Amino acid sequence: MNRRYILMFGALASLLAPWTAAPAIAQGRPAAVQGQLGAATVRGVASDEIRFGIAAALSGPAKDLGQQMKLGIEAAFKAENDDGGVNGRMLRLFAADDGYEPSRTAEAMKQLYDRDQVFGFIGNVGTPTAVVGAPFALERRTLFFGAFTGAGLLRRDPPDRYVFNYRPSYAEETYAAVRYLVKVRKLKPEQIAVFAQQDSYGDSGYSGVEKAMRALRGGDAGFILRVGYQRNTIDVDNAIAQIRANRTPIKAIVMVPTYRAAAKFIEKMRPAYPGMIFSSVSFVGSTSLRDELMLLGPKYAQGVIITQTVPPLDAKAPLVLQYRAALSRYFRGEAPDYVSLEGFVAAEVLIEALRRAGPNLDTEKVVAALENMHNIELGLGTAIGYSKSEHQGCHKVWATQLTDTGKFEPINLQ
Repeated sequence: MNRRYILMFGALASLLAPWTAAPAIAQGRPAAVQGQLGAATVRGVASDEIRFGIAAALSGPAKDLGQQMKLGIEAAFKAENDDGGVNGRMLRLFAADDGYEPSRTAEAMKQLYDRDQVFGFIGNVGTPTAVVGAPFALERRTLFFGAFTGAGLLRRDPPDRYVFNYRPSYAEETYAAVRYLVKVRKLKPEQIAVFAQQDSYGDSGYSGVEKAMRALRGGDAGFILRVGYQRNTIDVDNAIAQIRANRTPIKAIVMVPTYRAAAKFIEKMRPAYPGMIFSSVSFVGSTSLRDELMLLGPKYAQGVIITQTVPPLDAKAPLVLQYRAALSRYFRGEAPDYVSLEGFVAAEVLIEALRRAGPNLDTEKVVAALENMHNIELGLGTAIGYSKSEHQGCHKVWATQLTDTGKFEPINLQ
């Protein structure tokens, strides 16, 4: 029976064996690793399994992002395994914690590659960490797929051979947000400021704002007020002081933050600017931000806009229904979340590529399979496609707006 029907209707649920993670392999034991992986000649691929790794924040201020991304990937892997795996191989996910600090990313990647002997990487979290993680994978000609970041460094032209993205870029998200604020909400471009993390993540989002402003103002983007904060902190006082001192009154702020910094920024801004429009990119972690704001009170959440790289959590798209069913089945008690949904979708795209690559698996065959996936409909409501010159599968930006009850309501950005 097709696993989508198993998940969506619960048939044969009691007969399906529970999926358990493979035990970690001790550091520095390549002989033991080879024994466990059998006679495979391709790293991380055996007759009965394929190993993937995720380096992400599993602790620290951004831990919700890493934990949710890992959860979504595992839900997709478990569902696939219950349906017999990919060409008979079970999918295994190994995780390493880098705390969203690039200084720790190299060691996390090394752990996954050398100790856990993974075939490739999926769902790594963050832009500053990708600065370290992507070159690590490229140097080893290893797949770096579906990272939870919209950074331009993963979207080169021509694309890096082993780097593939599912999601729209931050530039696309912020471009869509600015156009919405100007075209739909009727704000003047100079009334829009940017609150961004002071690193490559913030830079990537800001570039989209610049592009939109140039399009709207005939090439002029020098007027944009950009304020920010340091990564893994919630020190937003200086950013607020700059907004207050700005000559032109600011009526909307496009944010490129993590959820705790965003919540602190809104908390301190809202009393003095009750009509301020706050819009954030998806990396913020929508449900984590919502939860932080609702703890402060309904007025802090009301009206906050978040651009999304996946459909609404209550959408009727088949892949979203499949995600909700998998979450309910394998992770009872875990609420649907935009980050875990992205992890699930990214994993489903990769699974499709693995199927197409065939039973005699290696990295080059997966790359070829991805580059030949043109306008594939996986039940997302929009087509996914790659080519030799395009390694980003989706360009559609969705959006939600929070209500004072903490509900995400879809909004049209056009």
